[in-house]
Amino acid sequence: MTLNENIKQLRQSRNLSQVDLASALGVTKQSISNWENNNIQPSIDMLIRLARFFSVSTDYLLGLDQRKYIEINGLTDYQLAHITAIIGDIRGTNLTHA
Repeated sequence: MTLNENIKQLRQSRNLSQVDLASALGVTKQSISNWENNNIQPSIDMLIRLARFFSVSTDYLLGLDQRKYIEINGLTDYQLAHITAIIGDIRGTNLTHA
């Protein structure tokens, strides 16, 4: 996917309107629309702000890396083990006993 598609997909997956995202980033709705329609590209500073807002890498936004991440900062070791077990169950493997 391309930058404009990734921005739109991330926004929609979080049920945000263009107005909501614009407000969160301190830009206009028109800026969001222009990015999503590939009329203009966000600045490098804004690319970083988008990545932080969506908890993804800039490489992900640019379509260079399709790995997805889950923000785990602030979780206890017990909570992390629980999440790891859930992921293992979903994948059909038990990652806690690897």
